[in-house]
Amino acid sequence: MALPLSKMPSEIIREVRERKWLVLLAFLVISFTVLSVGFVFPYKYQASVVIFVDDSNIIRPLMEGRAVTTKINDRISGARELLLTRSVIERLARDTTVYPDSSMEEAAVEQRIGRIRGNLFVRPRGDSYFSIGFSSESQLETFRVAQKLAQLFIEESNDRKRKESRGAYDFIDKQVKSYEQQLAQVEQQLKEFLSENTDGTEGEANARLAQLRNQLELARLQRQELNARVESLQQQRGGVRQTIRQGKTEDVYRQRISVLEERLDTLRLQYHDTYPDIVILREQIAELKKQRRAHLAGGQRSAGEDEGARTFNPLYQEITADITKARADVATIDIRISSLEKLIAEQNRRMERIQENKAQYSDLTRDLQVNREIYDDLLKRREKARVSMHLDVEGQGLSYRINEAAQYPNQPSGPRFSAFAAAGLLAGAFIPFGAIAGLLQIDPRVRVREQLEEEIGLPVLIDIPAVRTPFEKRRDRRVTVLIGVCALLIVAVYGAIVAAAYVGVL
Repeated sequence: MALPLSKMPSEIIREVRERKWLVLLAFLVISFTVLSVGFVFPYKYQASVVIFVDDSNIIRPLMEGRAVTTKINDRISGARELLLTRSVIERLARDTTVYPDSSMEEAAVEQRIGRIRGNLFVRPRGDSYFSIGFSSESQLETFRVAQKLAQLFIEESNDRKRKESRGAYDFIDKQVKSYEQQLAQVEQQLKEFLSENTDGTEGEANARLAQLRNQLELARLQRQELNARVESLQQQRGGVRQTIRQGKTEDVYRQRISVLEERLDTLRLQYHDTYPDIVILREQIAELKKQRRAHLAGGQRSAGEDEGARTFNPLYQEITADITKARADVATIDIRISSLEKLIAEQNRRMERIQENKAQYSDLTRDLQVNREIYDDLLKRREKARVSMHLDVEGQGLSYRINEAAQYPNQPSGPRFSAFAAAGLLAGAFIPFGAIAGLLQIDPRVRVREQLEEEIGLPVLIDIPAVRTPFEKRRDRRVTVLIGVCALLIVAVYGAIVAAAYVGVL
C-alpha cells in the first residue's frame, strides 16, 4: 500500500524523530566511510602530448596528380592501434631512460606492458590535432611515458610510411617487369604467327579471287566464240571441194612449194614444229615435191593430160588451216580455264585459312593491346610511386609534429580529497533520509487515512492523533539537543581530520 507523495515529507520527519540515534549513527558511519575512501583512493596523474597532423604543406599542391601522399583514414584509431602494438610497447617497457631502476626480467617487463596498455589513451583535439597521453600513480613515470610515447609514435609512423611507399613501389615495379615479359612473349607469338601465315589479308584474297573469276568468265566467253568459229569454218569447208583440176607444170609446182615454204617459215617464228598447221604444211610441201618429181620423171606426157591433172584446192586448205588453228586456240583456252579453276579453288582454300587464322590473330592482337594498355598504366603508376616514396623518405608528405610537449603533472586527475570530504558530509546527511523514504514506500502499514480510504473505498470520518505527555516532550527535546550536539561534534572532528589531511599531518 503506497504512501501518497503529499504525505511523504511529514512521514519522513516523523520517522527521523522516532529514530534519531539511528539516523545519527548512519550519518557518522557514511560520512567517515566516504572520508576514509578519500584517504585510500589511488590518485592518478596524467600527462599528454599534443600532435599536429601536417597534411597540407606546400608540396601537396605542387605534386597534385603526380604523387600520392600517405594518409591515415582514422587518425585516432590508427594512432592507438600503432601504439598498442607489441613492438612499440615492448620498446617502451625496456627503455632504461623511462624505467632506469626497474627490473628487466620477463615477468617485470610483461607487467609493465600490461600497465602501459591499460593506462594509455589517445584523444581528439580538433581537425588536425590529437593527444597521446598516459596516466599513472607516479608523476615521474607519467611524464616520461607520455613523452616517450609521442616520440615512438612519430618514429614508427615515419618508418611505416616509408615502408608502405617502398612496398607500393616494389610491388608496382614487379608488376611492370611481369607485364614486360608478357608483352614480349605476345609480340614474339604475333611475329611467329605472321611469319608462318603468309596468305595475306582477307581483302587481298577477295581482290585476287574477284580477278580470277573475271578472267575465268572472259576465258569462257572466248571459248564460246572459238567454238562458234570452228562450227562456222566447218560449215564453210563443207561447201568447198577438196581438189581442183588444173594443168600442172614444173613452174606451177615450184611456185606452190615456194608459197607454202614461206608460210611455213612464218609459222615457225610463232610456234613449235609440233603445231598442227606446221605439220599440215610440211605434209603438203612433201606431197607437192613428190608430185613435182613424178612430173619431171614423166616428161613425155601430153599437154592435155598435164592440164587435166587434179590438185588440192587452196581455199579448202586455207579453211582447214583456219579450223586447225581455231581448234588449237580452243584447246589453249580450255587449258587456261582449267588453270583458272584450279587457281580459284586454291584461293578458296586460302580464304578458309585466312578465316581460320583471323580468330587467332584477333586473340593475339587483343592480348597485345590489353597488355600494352596495362603496361603503360603501370609505368605511370610506378613513376608516381617513385615520387611518393621520395616524398615520404624526405618527410614532405603527411607528417606528425609535436605541437605541445608533455608537462610534468603536479595535480592528480579525477576526484580529489576535497571532493571526497564534501561528498562524505552530503552523503551522510542525505542518505538516511533517502533510505527512510524508500522504507516508507515498501512499508505495508497504514500511516495516513488516505491509504485506508483508497484501500476500502469508504471515507474515514475521524482519526485520533498520538498524544504525548509533558514529560515525554521534555525528554524528547533533551534527546534532540543531545543529538544535535553530537552531530556538531562529529562535524567538528570531520573538519579537523580534513584540515589535518590538507596541512599534511595525516
